[in-house]
Amino acid sequence: VGSYVLITPNETRRNQLQQIAKKELGDLERWKEEHRPGPIKLLPQRLGGKESEAQARQKQQMMVMQSKYQQKHKREEYVKAKKAAEEAEILKKKAIQREKAERLEVKKRQQEMQRREMFLEDQYYKTNELLNRLDLGLPKSDSCQIANRGPESTAW
Repeated sequence: VGSYVLITPNETRRNQLQQIAKKELGDLERWKEEHRPGPIKLLPQRLGGKESEAQARQKQQMMVMQSKYQQKHKREEYVKAKKAAEEAEILKKKAIQREKAERLEVKKRQQEMQRREMFLEDQYYKTNELLNRLDLGLPKSDSCQIANRGPESTAW
């Protein structure tokens, strides 16, 4: 049903690639042979210094015991440093919150003062308006009017 095309390999190209690969492998082997490390020549010597084996073991045991204390000390120092960093972070956050609260308090005070000023100004205008209305409604003090009127004018 389905057809396909088979491409035959190029023999000359294939032979060239194989020759190049063989040459490179040969070069690699030759380079490895040239750069192989030589034998190590050390003069025999006594190791361990001037201490005896018992002293060396005792010193090693002391170092192991001290290393436990050093590790414990390092852990304690790490915990202290961590707690100090956390405390500094908490203090920083508290300072930020305190600053926010102070700013809010100042803002509230300013709003309260502004509200009072507006209230006093409004009160002043209303009082003046009332006084002006009363002044217009009162009779003049020059004319003598009798306050005694008839019984029909009283509310009783």
